Amino acid sequence: QVQLVESGGGLAQPGGSLRLSCAASGTFSSLNDMGWYRQAPGNQRELVGVISSRGSTRLADSVKGRFTISRDNAKNTVYLQMDSLKPEDTAVYSCNAKFDKIDSLYRRVAFESWGQGTQVTVSS
Repeated sequence: QVQLVESGGGLAQPGGSLRLSCAASGTFSSLNDMGWYRQAPGNQRELVGVISSRGSTRLADSVKGRFTISRDNAKNTVYLQMDSLKPEDTAVYSCNAKFDKIDSLYRRVAFESWGQGTQVTVSS
């Protein structure tokens, strides 16, 4: 399986910045979309942003203009730069990766993995 290790969460003041990182390791044929989701207490998990292996990005409307998602394919790592943070950005942020493996019959099979989650708290 693919393991995702996240880092960079913590406490920030409103208007401040944080940068999350998520590194993928393990055995896979190709690492496809990587993304970030978040879940605040009492809310459903929501997509924050996703980036394809070719660099195409999609961000939630609530974070457009404030957050940037990027990736380093050589390091199998996805980043989430969060600027102009607001208290409503407080949540557990989880990394997601979709990848392919070749099975014993040489078929491409799709999988996905999740990180353990990292807490982001925006408060003065």
